[in-house]
Amino acid sequence: MTIITDPRCTEYGAPGHPERPERVSRTVELLKNSAPSPFRWELPPEAEDKALLRAHTPGHLQRVRLPEDFDGDTPAYPRIAEHARRSAGGALRALALARTGETALSLLRPPGHHATTDRAMGFCYLNSVAIAALEAQATGCKRVAVFDFDVHHGNGTEDILVDNPGLIFISIHQHPCYPGTGVTNRGANCFNFPVRPHIPRAEYRAVLAGAVAKLQEFRPDMVAVSAGFDAYVHDPLAQGTLEREDFHWLGEKVRALSVPAFSVLEGGYSEELPRLILAYLHGLNGWAL
Repeated sequence: MTIITDPRCTEYGAPGHPERPERVSRTVELLKNSAPSPFRWELPPEAEDKALLRAHTPGHLQRVRLPEDFDGDTPAYPRIAEHARRSAGGALRALALARTGETALSLLRPPGHHATTDRAMGFCYLNSVAIAALEAQATGCKRVAVFDFDVHHGNGTEDILVDNPGLIFISIHQHPCYPGTGVTNRGANCFNFPVRPHIPRAEYRAVLAGAVAKLQEFRPDMVAVSAGFDAYVHDPLAQGTLEREDFHWLGEKVRALSVPAFSVLEGGYSEELPRLILAYLHGLNGWAL
């Protein structure tokens, strides 16, 4: 099991912003101190334009470099373009490891699944998981699935991948909730599974199981997971009802697909985030909780 991370991704932030450096630094600390530590560690490469331009316009890559905020949630932090390129590079490296049979998680900031073809939004600047999915497709994978269990709809991933033959996007997310999209399916390949706020946990698990069944039906040869942990019952940004055991179960379900898969960190803003990620990784690797 390889964790791709970089301490430089903790160098930016704003007081009171939920997408804070501690999301990664506290998780790294927990994973490194898990006894015995079963993880290998790698630094991410910086993604090259060739890969980024499969998902984004040239104008967007230029815009991300400018010192102008995108919106109130998505500031133009110093060197954010470099951080975003490393985050995309982490996803690409996780893909490469998955191709060798390795289980991999890109544990980096910023997240990516709200970034559209030409817009940064929702804490996201470059869409790392879409970049990696398109890389997989361009380099030989015939059937690529993106499985997004973040509590917020991955509108950017959908925007980039919609109606792309050989790619499927599956999102399980709360509605109503930011960004307000994902109420129905879109195009021929984007399947949305909205859940209402405060849905009973058993019902949430049933919706997740239905989404997994849709994923299995597609029979992918590569799975990219947008791993967001903000559907947790105590997360401050939504009204999800999942517990730590449910993220372990999600990891088990990805493992049970028996196809190459890699994961990319998206949301998750509770103090319990490190333990939730550890539970998911245990499920991915077939370890007990």
